[in-house]
Amino acid sequence: MRIKNWLKNIKSWVKKNPVEFWMLVFILLIGAFSRLYKIDQYMTFLGDEGRDVIIVRRIFTELHPPLIGPGTSVGGVYLGPLYYYMMAPALLLANFSPVGPAVQIAILGVLTIAFVWFVGKKWFGVKAGLIAAGLYAISPTVITYSHSSWNPNIMPFFSLLSIYSIWKVWKEKKFNWLIILGVSFAFVIQSHYLGVLLVPTIALFWFLTLRNLKSEKGSKLEIRTFIRKSLLAALVFAVLMSPLLFFDLRHNWMNTKAMLKFYNERQTAVSVSLWSAIHKMPQMLELINSSLIAAKNGFVSVMVSFGILMGLLIAFIKDLKNKSAYLVLFTWLAFALIGLGFYVLPIYDHYLGFVFTLPFLLVGAFVSKLLEKGILSKIIAALFIVILIGVSIAASPLRYSPNRQMQRSQNVAAKILSLDGDRPFDLAVIAERNYEDGYRYFLELWGGVVLHADRWDPSSISDQLFVVCEEEASKCDPTHSPKAEVANFGMSKIDDQWEVDGVIIYKLSHTQ
Repeated sequence: MRIKNWLKNIKSWVKKNPVEFWMLVFILLIGAFSRLYKIDQYMTFLGDEGRDVIIVRRIFTELHPPLIGPGTSVGGVYLGPLYYYMMAPALLLANFSPVGPAVQIAILGVLTIAFVWFVGKKWFGVKAGLIAAGLYAISPTVITYSHSSWNPNIMPFFSLLSIYSIWKVWKEKKFNWLIILGVSFAFVIQSHYLGVLLVPTIALFWFLTLRNLKSEKGSKLEIRTFIRKSLLAALVFAVLMSPLLFFDLRHNWMNTKAMLKFYNERQTAVSVSLWSAIHKMPQMLELINSSLIAAKNGFVSVMVSFGILMGLLIAFIKDLKNKSAYLVLFTWLAFALIGLGFYVLPIYDHYLGFVFTLPFLLVGAFVSKLLEKGILSKIIAALFIVILIGVSIAASPLRYSPNRQMQRSQNVAAKILSLDGDRPFDLAVIAERNYEDGYRYFLELWGGVVLHADRWDPSSISDQLFVVCEEEASKCDPTHSPKAEVANFGMSKIDDQWEVDGVIIYKLSHTQ
């Protein structure tokens, strides 16, 4: 009955708002096309992606459910395994093709566009929602991270869901949203640990909700309901995080020790100076806007940053109607900027997953307000939108040739198996930013026996080693490579070599 009423409401909304509906459909179609077009060729498929599908495939082939997720690049701390379990149905439905999880991410990306529209409309009106969703749909950085399977790529959806959930709790006293918050934040924190920067915003509005309930002399039943739902949300979050605890219990608290070590040696990655972090806030704002909404265009990034700051200032002074939404967004942004300011190492685009949707909502709100003013404001708003659309289209990843990384992995794996793949062999990859698992996945999927060369375990060393070199020939030198997989194989010589899709395959054997 509830679903029937829901569908009836949608039908009624479409009938009353045909222009908004068709504009939204148009935006979603653009978003879907930009994420799904030749996805098997544009998707990233290197060592990390290969590692993920190897682990997820073992859930089915070896009945081996993982208790941990990927390791972080800084600190050597493991994330939780939620993304692996999320990947599993997609990989199975795709008959173990890595394209399945990539399509899943693309679909989630389209859902995120719709969610941006929904939240933007809810908070700031129809125009704001459509503008925010439209710009999000064509953002080059967002597109890049929406057509590949990788744990950080789920964060934009779940971070926005976390923020919207706490707003629903605080502003509308919808306490069931605390459960949704517990689930969504578990996904956030297990997609990338920078998701922890959402904690101050969530905690602040949780305490404000409790304070409001007490100061407004809410009923004891209402306060008890809030506390009970909060405890239930915490329990749900703890259950979803529990595999990490079980892993630590089985492995002498390895992950906890890595976290403590990172905290004790954090100066190499994290500053302890609050003033330094605050001082870097304008720089971080420009970084976010440049990466996400200005297509790495410096001038446009400054323009967007100015627009966001002016929009927030005007909103707090005049837009009393939407003050709660602005307050949540401002708090989210402020804690994000300060948190990123503490980080002293390079900040890559995927680190920003927890704020991917934020600047689009702010720009949507700002531009929609301009469109409500006089003719000059409307002209400025139109020019602003045209510029943002122009730089996004100019920098769209679809304007460049696909990387065909998965096809390369497949072709190299097929070549190795055609040479002498019926016998066990060791594998090594010489590359600047890649490692064995992208090739290993297809080698194992197609029946190859790939060994991990360990000098202390003679059974792991076969009589043949295939080395895949992605560097130029002069930098390969496979017999003298410091790679552990080559060194552990022992003294070797080159038997033969082949070139496939721009990489060189060497077949090595032991020297007598």
